[in-house]
Amino acid sequence: MKNFLKLFAVILPLLLLTSCFDILDKVNVKADGTGEYTIILNASKSKTRLASISKMETINGKKVPKKSEIENKINEAARIFKATPGISNVKTSMDFDNYIIKLSCNFKQIENINAGLEQLKAKHILGKMIPTQIYSQSIQKKSLTRNKVNTFKADYDKMGKADREVFNDAKYTSIMQFENTVKSQTNSSYVLAPNKKAVKLEANILDLIFQKKQLQNTILFQ
Repeated sequence: MKNFLKLFAVILPLLLLTSCFDILDKVNVKADGTGEYTIILNASKSKTRLASISKMETINGKKVPKKSEIENKINEAARIFKATPGISNVKTSMDFDNYIIKLSCNFKQIENINAGLEQLKAKHILGKMIPTQIYSQSIQKKSLTRNKVNTFKADYDKMGKADREVFNDAKYTSIMQFENTVKSQTNSSYVLAPNKKAVKLEANILDLIFQKKQLQNTILFQ
């Protein structure tokens, strides 16, 4: 679950400044396995507090990152993604007025995203304990799997009180959209769209940490 304790560590400094943020993790997969991946951090609900904190040097014993430092990290992550085989059209946007950060890219196959995350780990953009093998797909079996990741509750328990509070009101949304029609799925926590071409999971990040909700899901297509 470290994905969601430290999902996209390039923007972790912002997460450590507020307990009110949303993470949107979205994939759009075509019938041939190609598609688009997007991740968005939205901390706009805390923009007034973040604007005040950004003027400070430290908070809770941690250095407050400058805008330029965050931009450099995100741009570095984009460069690494661009260099990953199978990944193209990498785009980033950073709205520091509303504290919304976005990274998106296209992939030839969804496993390219796993490879991109592995490269971020190798370059120390992601922490070494963060799972990277998130997705797998079989065109032949007409299936796509959101892989199981280990719980990192032990890491959460080791955090100081101030750091744990970061996650109190934090929310996570996973949206998977498809060109093919969904036949079945293994995790009923994901809501199936009326057209049967998308599934959506909404959860408090603490529910994911404490395993009250599971992320793993295998989707079969017609």
